[in-house]
Amino acid sequence: MTESVAICQYLCARAAPTSLEVRPDEAEYGAYLDHLHFGEATLTFPQTLVLRYSRFEPTPRRIPSVAEDYTRWFLARLRTLETALSTRTFLCADRFTAADVSVGYALLLARHLGLEPRWRPGIATYWKRLEARDGYQRALLAQEAAAIAQGVSTVPAPDTLPEDPPVS
Repeated sequence: MTESVAICQYLCARAAPTSLEVRPDEAEYGAYLDHLHFGEATLTFPQTLVLRYSRFEPTPRRIPSVAEDYTRWFLARLRTLETALSTRTFLCADRFTAADVSVGYALLLARHLGLEPRWRPGIATYWKRLEARDGYQRALLAQEAAAIAQGVSTVPAPDTLPEDPPVS
């Protein structure tokens, strides 16, 4: 599997019952699905263009105005979350769910892109809550251990800038 949200849904189904999943018979099932897919489809998509046009393209092909336009698009989409989080700790069902994982990943990517200073206070508070979770801290340690065991860099890919190829 390669699709992020599909992986979340798959793991929830395989581990059922799990508090990470909001079941169809729960009142906030619709909100859960909406937030689950919002993280990947609405928040991560514009960031892929920010990555491409600010980091992944060779310097002559980078387009700062495109990166900034999609940064603003991403930041505007965060307003939906700000409203949702104004009265709750997590996105739905009064608990941490896979929807928080999906949205949390988008926020993690934004952090790697240096967008965190541009977040509104409610988003920053939500991120700090996610980042402080024991499960998140354990995942970071596991990620680092796996990278070391495989002999790959422990620096997350968005934190790296590719070197431009030599001019021939």
